[in-house]
Amino acid sequence: MSVELILIALSPIFAIFIVTEFIKFRKFYDIKDSAANVVLALSHQLSDGLILLLLMPFFVWLHQFSLFDIPFTGWTLFGAFILQDFLYYWFHRASHFIHWFWAAHVVHHSSTKMNFSTALRQSIMYPIAGMWIFWLPMIFLGYQPTMVFAIVAINLAFQFFVHTQVVGKLGFIEKVFNTPSHHRVHHATNKEYIDKNFAGVLIIWDKIFGTYVEEKESVPCKFGIVGQIQTNNPITINFHQWQHIYRKFKQANNWAERRHALFGYPTHE
Repeated sequence: MSVELILIALSPIFAIFIVTEFIKFRKFYDIKDSAANVVLALSHQLSDGLILLLLMPFFVWLHQFSLFDIPFTGWTLFGAFILQDFLYYWFHRASHFIHWFWAAHVVHHSSTKMNFSTALRQSIMYPIAGMWIFWLPMIFLGYQPTMVFAIVAINLAFQFFVHTQVVGKLGFIEKVFNTPSHHRVHHATNKEYIDKNFAGVLIIWDKIFGTYVEEKESVPCKFGIVGQIQTNNPITINFHQWQHIYRKFKQANNWAERRHALFGYPTHE
């Protein structure tokens, strides 16, 4: 439960940033959109907490087969942070290129707004889609499951602060860390920007693996998703892409088409 507890503990700070941004930069907000974000956040935390509670005995059992017994020190904590951020990059990239994972991740991208409340817009289906699978290498390596999920929570908490249009470019920081500028690109549907900047905390992974694009003043970001859904209904937001997958799977003529419906590049209505 470390993920949920850490995020819940930080929620007053998140609330302060949202309220302050809303008061000073009202134009970036839509009340119904932000209300949907809050409902989606609460439902996500509930589903994530329940699934993690059910799966934690499995993670603890799995840990007994780990390659090493990694002690808790400053260096191993630093190593765990770097490794988890590396794995997050691949989870995030997979969530844009594999339909099954996109069906959950699309929820986060479905708002046409970009503000701190957008960070709260998360899917109830992440644990069902299998986000946790990407953290298993850390457990196999020898990190304690509780430590792994605590680091996951810290990574996600950092990402809250890159969801804003208020902050411009940050100089040298842009070269190493994920920033609001980098993440605005990630949320944009512009042809130049789409499927770029998958960073969690460190932007270096995008630069190494060729998915980095810099935000340009000449190309303002247009937020949302291809095939935008026009609704603030949390249920529709959560499940519309799963319904699309089901229809594509049902209409498929052979197993190759069925596999593509489930695991190919995401399509839309």
